[in-house]
Amino acid sequence: MRLARLALSTCALMLALAACAPPQPPSPSGQGPTLSGTPASAAMRQHYAQVQKALLSEGLLRTDTAPKDARFTDRDLTENFLRIALYEEYAGGQVTRHATATPILLMRWQVPVRVALRFGNAVPVAQQSADRVRVADYLARLSKVTGHPIGLSEKSPNFWLYIASVDDRAALGPALNTEIPGLSAGQLQSVTQMDRGTYCQVLTQSDAASSTYERAVAVIPAEHPDLMRLACMHEELAQSLGLPNDSNAARPSIFNDDQEFALLTHQDELMLQILYDPALTPGMTGAEARPIVETLAKRLLGGETVAQNGAKR
Repeated sequence: MRLARLALSTCALMLALAACAPPQPPSPSGQGPTLSGTPASAAMRQHYAQVQKALLSEGLLRTDTAPKDARFTDRDLTENFLRIALYEEYAGGQVTRHATATPILLMRWQVPVRVALRFGNAVPVAQQSADRVRVADYLARLSKVTGHPIGLSEKSPNFWLYIASVDDRAALGPALNTEIPGLSAGQLQSVTQMDRGTYCQVLTQSDAASSTYERAVAVIPAEHPDLMRLACMHEELAQSLGLPNDSNAARPSIFNDDQEFALLTHQDELMLQILYDPALTPGMTGAEARPIVETLAKRLLGGETVAQNGAKR
């Protein structure tokens, strides 16, 4: 997915905005129940349906997670992790026309991730029910992979996931100001007036002193067809755990701007497993992390190439 990132450094806080499986993914052609809303929402829904159709016709948005045609070694896993976890796409987190590769410190959550799921008024009840199951299942998968507590919770949430139409997103400003204090007018506008070329976004707030995340807000357009909406869930929730960059060298992976894979892959799971390994510490530089990541990657893969279903060849 196309990503958009913003950053704000104020004293001990740093804000960064980044753009985006159940065993049975939804049908690629499924549009789900019709959204209510304005003509703007209807136009957005039609646009995204055309985008998904075009991507699928090009063989993109694949739902296989360990394909035979995208094998990787422990060396590939190491380099892909370092590019994705220890660099950011835009210098200082600022959105520009040209992506850069700016080194950052290792970031991750130390406290449990408690996700509150919010739906816009225009989202049909049937779609809400289906999406709630998908999100809950995916969060359970992320928790199992990382070994970190992650799940839906309305008790003191620190992560808010919005699935909302263009009309509902325009009214999110007050809620975002409460959930992520210190947002600038430009940062609020990037969410409330998200352009249709930005498929989804996640805003994370961290403690700069400890390099750990404290709060996050993800926003996914409800106008997306089922598969694109699920792809946004996979990318934004995984990326917000501490894999903020994208790399076109990473394959198979959702952390890649080519949109070949829609759902979290086996390699992505391994990167998340490495990220939350106790051997790594938040605040590490790339140079400090490299030898540890190399050791972990070799342990996970044994220096062999991974093929279908994670089997070694």
